[in-house]
Formats: sequence, structure tokens, C-alpha cells
Amino acid sequence: MSRSPERPSGPIKPGSWFEALNCAIEGILYAARTQRHMRYHFLVAIVALIVSLVLKLPLVEFMLFAMSIIILLAAEMLNTAIEETVNLLEQKYNITAKVAKDVSAGAVLISALALAVMVYVLFSKYLLEPTAIALREARHFSAHIAVIALLMVLIGVIVSKTFFARGRPLQGGLPSGHAAVAFSMWTSVTILTLNPLVSAFTLVLAVMVSHSRVVRGIHTRFEVLLGALLGTGLTLLIYYLFTTFLA
Repeated sequence: MSRSPERPSGPIKPGSWFEALNCAIEGILYAARTQRHMRYHFLVAIVALIVSLVLKLPLVEFMLFAMSIIILLAAEMLNTAIEETVNLLEQKYNITAKVAKDVSAGAVLISALALAVMVYVLFSKYLLEPTAIALREARHFSAHIAVIALLMVLIGVIVSKTFFARGRPLQGGLPSGHAAVAFSMWTSVTILTLNPLVSAFTLVLAVMVSHSRVVRGIHTRFEVLLGALLGTGLTLLIYYLFTTFLA
């Protein structure tokens, strides 16, 4: 009586194009499940593509933009594959393994910078001029609006923390009061100065203040993000209301 051949115990190579496609999709899903940055990149890609459709980018510009996003996502997946392979082969700390991971992460960073340049080149003509017009209109009002906006942001933080019953006004809880105040100041400085360099420096300071709250373990990234959105959004809303109804 003949014996059937034994099946290999290791991984089986896909036997058809459809099985290979399933493996590729599983790889994408694994990267999205396990890599936080991959999820962020997918979210940014979706939002950016929707914006490009709303702005009706010319076909060539849309293709260049889409290719930049694809390159970034591919680089992130290759980085994930290299990290998984290095972790499989080398469980302990090894300088060569560290170099391999750092180089693959550097490839992702270069791809992200290239995408940022592409976004600036393609979208600046659609966003810079309307933004400049809005800022010039808001600048006609007195700087005391910045104080009013800051006080409203502080009140918003206190009300939010009271509602969620977490943290004190500027110590822990949801949202981050430091982030809200810092980004409110950045927004007001941007509107009042109309100076891109001053705005950029102020933004860096706001980000550093917000990041310090995460590093010290006082807030989560989500709480800091909500604080930044509250500070920026409420300040812009107050300037808009003054511009629209009290002009």
C-alpha cells in the first residue's frame, strides 16, 4: 500500500496568483494592525486624496501626488518587514540590527519629506492666498481679541474637564490645558503678525510645550491633540465672529 507524500512542515509558498494576492493583503492588514505610524499614514492619505478631489487637481498633479503617497506607504511596509525579520534573527541587542532598523526608518522619513514637498508644491496655490486674505481681514481688529480668545480657551478647558471629571484645569485630564493655551497663542500670534517665520517659531514652541506633557506622563497624545484642536479652533472661531459681526 503506497504512502502519500508528507506535507512540508514549514511555510507553504502560494500556489496561485489569487493566494499570492491574499498573502499581500494580509501583509498590508498586519502592518496596519501592528504599526501605529502605518495607520496614521493611511488616514492622512485618505484625507489628502479627498482634498485633492475637492480641489480638482489636474490629472498630472493628482498622479504625482498619488505616487508620493504610495511610495511613503510602501516604504513604511518595507520598514515593518525589515524590523520583523531583524527581530526574528536577532533577539538580543545588536549594533548591526540597530543599524538595519535605523536605515529602514530613515527611508520612511525621506519618503515623508518628499511627500511634504509635493504637498507644498501642489496645494500652496490653493491654500496660501485664501489664508492670507483671511488673516489680513482679521488683523484689522485690536490685539485684545487675543486675550478674549485665550480666556475663552481656558474656560473651555475647565468646562471640558468638569464634564469629563478628569484632572484639574491645567494638570492632567481631558483635554490638555497647556496644549490648548499654547496653540491659542500660536493662532493669535499668526493672525496678529502675519509673519511666517514668527508663526513657525511660535508653532514649534506650542508643539514642544504639548510634547512635554506627554513625555512627563501627565497627558496622553489624544488629550494633547484635543487640547491643540480646542485652542486653535476656538481662537479662530472668536476671530471669525469678530470679523463677521463686529466689523
